[in-house]
Amino acid sequence: MAGSSPSPTRRPPRHWASGSPQRTVLEDILGDDRNSEERHRVLLETAKREHERVRQDALKVYHDQLQRDARLQLLEERRKEEHRIRMEEQLAAERVELNALKAKKIAIPPPLPDPEPPAPPAVIKRSQPPPSLQVNNVPAKTNGATAPSLSTANLPGVPGPGAPAVSSTPAQPQAQALGIAPVKVPEPAKPANSVLGINGLINNPPQPNGVASTPGTSRSAAPSPAPAQPDRYTQIHKNLKILRKSMAEQAKQNPALKERMGDMRREIRKSVGQLTVSSGVAGVNKTQQQKILQLLREALSNQLQSQLMDPSNFILKPRNPVEGAVNNDPALPSIFLYLINIFSKAAIAQFINEAGARPETADPVGICVAATLSEPDFLWRGESLMDIMLAKFRVVCPVLFGYRGSEKTEQGRQRLGWWKDSGRWVAEQQHMDRMTGLGAGFAAISLRNFAASKKTNPFPPREYWAAMARIVNTPPAEISNTQCVVLKAMVENYEQKFIEFYGTAGVVALRTALLEFPARAPQKSAAVNSLEVLAQLLRKDTGLVLG
Repeated sequence: MAGSSPSPTRRPPRHWASGSPQRTVLEDILGDDRNSEERHRVLLETAKREHERVRQDALKVYHDQLQRDARLQLLEERRKEEHRIRMEEQLAAERVELNALKAKKIAIPPPLPDPEPPAPPAVIKRSQPPPSLQVNNVPAKTNGATAPSLSTANLPGVPGPGAPAVSSTPAQPQAQALGIAPVKVPEPAKPANSVLGINGLINNPPQPNGVASTPGTSRSAAPSPAPAQPDRYTQIHKNLKILRKSMAEQAKQNPALKERMGDMRREIRKSVGQLTVSSGVAGVNKTQQQKILQLLREALSNQLQSQLMDPSNFILKPRNPVEGAVNNDPALPSIFLYLINIFSKAAIAQFINEAGARPETADPVGICVAATLSEPDFLWRGESLMDIMLAKFRVVCPVLFGYRGSEKTEQGRQRLGWWKDSGRWVAEQQHMDRMTGLGAGFAAISLRNFAASKKTNPFPPREYWAAMARIVNTPPAEISNTQCVVLKAMVENYEQKFIEFYGTAGVVALRTALLEFPARAPQKSAAVNSLEVLAQLLRKDTGLVLG
């Protein structure tokens, strides 16, 4: 055809070795055999081979996953069996120890026979005795024994250096014949039956909160439940107030001390207030801890030239110098003792203000207290100054130290540590929140594990056991809601640590505290029932079966 371009010449198709055509994409689209049966057969075979390849790959992945799952299952079963074996070994070891304790017998010697009463004197000599041994111009010396004095060393149940080993009752008829009024010698206090089996661990029975015995009490009066000896922790608390006044007086004469003391006080309170729950993050409170240690070391160096003071005024028992101790001197800088007091006060305030609503926030504060007061540089004659912290605990939470009382009376509330604001008792809910925070704080300090530390635990777990025993050994008629709230706060979140320290004995103690103790309460209040509820929650959440 004229004017038209010649049609392109089609190249002959190339063939596979197998006979199937191999074409380009354009040829596949425009080829004449694109709808032929042979073409369809080739495409179906290609698709089949691709399908089979994908299927084989999927089967391989499936079998690999099955093998991984089987391996993980075997590892999980192995872990469970290893855990079971460890628990059985631990139980076996504890049972062997318990059987050894049960098999141990201690021979109790027989009591000594009573002394024979002395023969009455044939003649009464009228010679004048020394003035110190006279009562109304009559000799006060009978049967060869001097009447004991009324010092704190001769309390009921605590014989003094001049007290006879046995009762002086046989000498009373002779004393009456001489015109001397008979003196009733109180019998030694018998240890109460301890529910937790720690007879004799608690030496000081409770007495009114902060109320000392009257010096003029008659010796012939019937013995009262409260001991005559003054509360040492209350005396330490008073001495701390005297220390605070002394520091104020020193600050007036030493401007450098005044300025730096205020800054150190504020920095310690700030650091304690910034302590937070770690949530698994290590070193979250390291900065605050180091700041507190730095301030206390600065105070101990006494660069501010504060007056030296005897630490014996702030500890429970006298101490003698210890070989190798860092601080053996009879006095320490008063600014150091003052900052220990400020640190303790800040920790107590944190327990009350924060841990009352969120008990878990007590743990970092407890760690900080134990770590700080266990520092070797801060020990005095080999022991810590933890008594300063305990003196404050004694005032704000007396039930931890065995004090009891009725929440319906003024005196009972005073004994229980019920706080007053502007001269009026705080609301019941506020009081219970305070007790919750203090109970959790006490546990946070006392249940610290120092097994991997070179330091000495300033407040070991036995103090926690003793505090729990003081509460659960309360007679049923004297059980209070305050005790139940404190006891619940001590156990909640700390049951695992307690069992780690005491094992099977700890489980028995928890059963006594959470089941047997509330069962003996005469009134089933919400606070009493909360202990049994906690036992149920422990069973549900941790598998700990107490009853």
